[in-house]
Amino acid sequence: MSLDLIFKALGDSTRRKILRLLAEKDMTAGEIVSKFDLSWSTISHHLEVLKSSGLITSEKQGQYIIYSINTTVFQELILWILESIGKNKEDSDRDESPVQSK
Repeated sequence: MSLDLIFKALGDSTRRKILRLLAEKDMTAGEIVSKFDLSWSTISHHLEVLKSSGLITSEKQGQYIIYSINTTVFQELILWILESIGKNKEDSDRDESPVQSK
């Protein structure tokens, strides 16, 4: 999991909207394009960024490519965030602990 690619992908509002759509159901590129006032090539670029980050997967079914959200990456991201918060909390707790006098 590359956090840089994930955060880059999440940094764009169109890609976040695509993720929200795919969270509801798997979709073809045509179904995704129909939800936007953007060109096929623009949506295709966004889908490639999302795929490169691992946030979505694609599977060819007949003449269509079906896009799905990859929940595993989101679980790993959430775990990373929680671990980071936990480390920061531990550091903060150490900083705030009273110094024992002799």
